[in-house]
Amino acid sequence: MTLIGYARTSTAEQEAGLAAHERELRAAGCARIFAERVSSMGPRPELEAAIAYLREGETLVVTKPDRLARSVVDLLGIITRLEAKGVALRVLSMGGSEVDTRTPTGRLMLTMLGAVAEFERALMLERQREGIAKAKAEGKYRGRAPTARRQAAAVRQMKAEGIGAAEIARRLGIGRASVYRILAGEAPAAG
Repeated sequence: MTLIGYARTSTAEQEAGLAAHERELRAAGCARIFAERVSSMGPRPELEAAIAYLREGETLVVTKPDRLARSVVDLLGIITRLEAKGVALRVLSMGGSEVDTRTPTGRLMLTMLGAVAEFERALMLERQREGIAKAKAEGKYRGRAPTARRQAAAVRQMKAEGIGAAEIARRLGIGRASVYRILAGEAPAAG
């Protein structure tokens, strides 16, 4: 049976976490690992590549369900796609045992684990919002510094050198709309 791994962390700052997930997947015997640093809320090209790569009789291996899916609904949708291909799912945080999602018990176990992960995330976000509100009330939180505003001088200089807005945005890592706002004399939106 061929094991194919999938690892995901939300940000580039979690490099060590991604490496740890990849080590766990290799130790579990994964022949190939698809890994990415993206939020679960946006496109996940490596997950799509892994699902496309999988063949009937193979197993997709993940370290935890929250590395695979953003919610229970998303998890069940992925399971449905895997089942349609004849692919099993193995979640290492469940003792490394394969979860046969084609059985009612396997689907129940994974759904419950996914629900717990979703609940934990909701609690974490609630605590984060409370902490931000408290910090704002104490005058300690100002939010993320706008990226584009700090680059206004560089935008104007590049434009004076004849560089186009799209290229300026690419070079500075800001949005094209921010470049246009700076050039028009408006304050760029935060971000």
